[in-house]
Amino acid sequence: MKDSLLFPVDQLKLFSNDILVKVGVAPENADIITETLLLSDLRGVKSHGLVRLSAYIGRIEAGVMAADKAVDTVMNNKAVALLDANNSFGQVAGHRAMKLAIGKAKEYGCGMVMVRNSNHFGITAYYSMLAIKEDMIGAVLTNASPAMAPFRAKTPLLGTNPLSIAVPANEYPPIILDMSTTVTARGRIRYAAMTGSDIPLGWALDKCGKPTRNAQEALEGSLEAIGGVKGFGLSLAIDILCGILTSTAMTGTVKNITDNSGPAKTGHFFMAIDIAKFDDPENFKNKVDEIIRIVKSMPSIDDGPVYMLGEIEYMSTSENLTNGIPLGIEVVNSLNVLARRYEAPQLS
Repeated sequence: MKDSLLFPVDQLKLFSNDILVKVGVAPENADIITETLLLSDLRGVKSHGLVRLSAYIGRIEAGVMAADKAVDTVMNNKAVALLDANNSFGQVAGHRAMKLAIGKAKEYGCGMVMVRNSNHFGITAYYSMLAIKEDMIGAVLTNASPAMAPFRAKTPLLGTNPLSIAVPANEYPPIILDMSTTVTARGRIRYAAMTGSDIPLGWALDKCGKPTRNAQEALEGSLEAIGGVKGFGLSLAIDILCGILTSTAMTGTVKNITDNSGPAKTGHFFMAIDIAKFDDPENFKNKVDEIIRIVKSMPSIDDGPVYMLGEIEYMSTSENLTNGIPLGIEVVNSLNVLARRYEAPQLS
C-alpha cells in the first residue's frame, strides 16, 4: 500500500478553499490561508501544510477561533504599526502586516509591524518571501505554545518560536532562512506521532527530561533547544518581541493549535528592509549571488553538493509543481473526514 498520494496543486487549492469558505471564511481570506498551507507542502515542509487544516477547523468548531473577523489597527505611526487579529486566522493578519511593513519600507527604508491576539499563521517563510518580491529583505518572528524547557529545566515553557529571514538574489534562488529555535518544529513531532514514526535522538526529551525517540513521549515532554542555552535565549528574545511588546500572550500562555480551551493569543513580528535605500538592488543581489557561489564551491563532505539555505526547498517546490504534491495517507484521511462533514468532494 502506498504511503502517500500525489495531487495537483489546483485540486488541493480548490479543496482547501471550499472547506474554509464553508466554515465562514471570506473567499479572499481563504485564498491567503490556502496559499500558505500549499507553499509549505510544495517546499516539502509537511508539518505546516494541509495537515494543519483539520486543527484550524476544529478550533473554529470549538468556538475558540474566529472564522473571519476584521483585523484592527491599534497603532500606526510612520515606520511602525500594531495590528489586532481579533482571534482570527494568523495567515490573514500576517499577510496584511507584511504588506503594510513593505509599504512602510518603501517610504522610510524599514517597516516594522506587530500583531497581537492572533493564531497559528503557517510557514514563517511565506511572509518573509513576500518582501523579496519587492527587492526587499524580509524578517519574521512569532511566539508559540510551550514546547521548550528553559535551560536545565524539564517542563516546557517557551515555544519553538520560529523565525525567517529572506534575501533576494539574481542568478540563484533567494536565500531563505526558516527555522525554529528548537532542533525541530513541534509540527514535525506531531506529524511523526500521526504516522506512527520514530523521531531521531536529539530532537526531544520525555516528561522526565530524558532523550526519546518516541514522538508521543516527545509531545508530552519538551523539544531540545538549538545550541542549548543559546536556543533558549533566542526563543526568550522572540517571546519578548512578539508577546510582551505586543501586549498579548507570552511565556507559557500561548495556546497550542490542538488546545481548544481558549484563544491562542499568539504574537507576530514582521520587518521589511528596502535594499534600494542602502544600495542599488541589482548590485546587492549580484553580491548575494557571489556569496552563494562561494558557499556552493566549498568542498563537500561526500559526493553530494553543498546546499545554500532554502535551496532544497526550492528544488522540492519545482518537483512538486511538476509532479504533484505528495500527501501522506493519514493526512488524506483526515482531510476526507472534513470533506464528508462539509459535503465537499473527497480527495482520492
